[in-house]
Amino acid sequence: MTILVTGAAGFIGMHVADRLMGQGHAVVGIDNLNDYYPVALKQARLNRLRERHGKLFTFHELDFADMAAVQAALADQVIEAIVHLGAQAGVRYSLVNPHAYVRSNLSGHVNMLELARERHVRHLVYASSSSVYGGNESLPFRVEDRVDHPVSLYAATKRADELMSETYAHLFRIPMTGLRFFTVYGPWGRPDMAMWIFTSRILAGEPIPVFNHGRMQRDFTYIDDIVDGVIGCLDHPPTDDGALKAGGSRAPHRLYNIGNNRPEELMHLIAVLEDAIGMKAQVDFQPMQPGDVHATFADISAIVQDIGFFPRTAIETGVPRFVNWYRRYNDLD
Repeated sequence: MTILVTGAAGFIGMHVADRLMGQGHAVVGIDNLNDYYPVALKQARLNRLRERHGKLFTFHELDFADMAAVQAALADQVIEAIVHLGAQAGVRYSLVNPHAYVRSNLSGHVNMLELARERHVRHLVYASSSSVYGGNESLPFRVEDRVDHPVSLYAATKRADELMSETYAHLFRIPMTGLRFFTVYGPWGRPDMAMWIFTSRILAGEPIPVFNHGRMQRDFTYIDDIVDGVIGCLDHPPTDDGALKAGGSRAPHRLYNIGNNRPEELMHLIAVLEDAIGMKAQVDFQPMQPGDVHATFADISAIVQDIGFFPRTAIETGVPRFVNWYRRYNDLD
């Protein structure tokens, strides 16, 4: 197939595109290469894809919130499926730049829904987030839970994406799968995520900020496991049979949690990082941040049952892999 991957220069997008092309599919990548974090990292990811896959990879630098630009770039290209991973990410950044989230996560998502409708794609897989669970206190988070009390604008836009997708699946019978990602980490990760921040500061001998005085849990999920889930879902579109799907839809639309199914204490993660780096962290305990949550924990029973997905990578394995990559990427070996 020829598959459109949005956010192809991003962390998850690069890894998904790499796996798809490794399977022989052609990938058309879209990314606007914004400066939310260093563009050099995004360019390095793209260079890796070009070097590994050559002509299987076509890339367009454009903003998918600009429908005219999308239509012009893809006018002569057949698109059989879409993996929509591009978005304005980050909970805390949404507090200071809300319009970036409205443009990318709302307008951009509608554009991908319209493209899927126009091209009659066999499946649209899109990124949601564990953030949609907001302040839910019942753990683990289940796709059947109420998710109408988001605690950040980022979370609100991701829930809106799910609702708009449900509408399009109902009206136009487009097969769609939304994936609520849980704290993804690994090589080529994002510099705004805790794993990168902690690693860089420990290596530099600087204090690491630990919010809520360390009383936090996260369902850290290794990138290879995430890619397994994305590809598994892409290969198994929901059927338009009127049956109840994960997430509650009777249209060809389902929602899955995709996590490690094992929440880790934040202080345990730091201990694993210290072992992998070979240095002790200087911990700067700070209060809870606005828009943050105390704990995340994915109930993955639906995706296990439907797709056969199951995570394989504990943080004791995944964290050293990230640290080793980080050292190589920053010439610290």
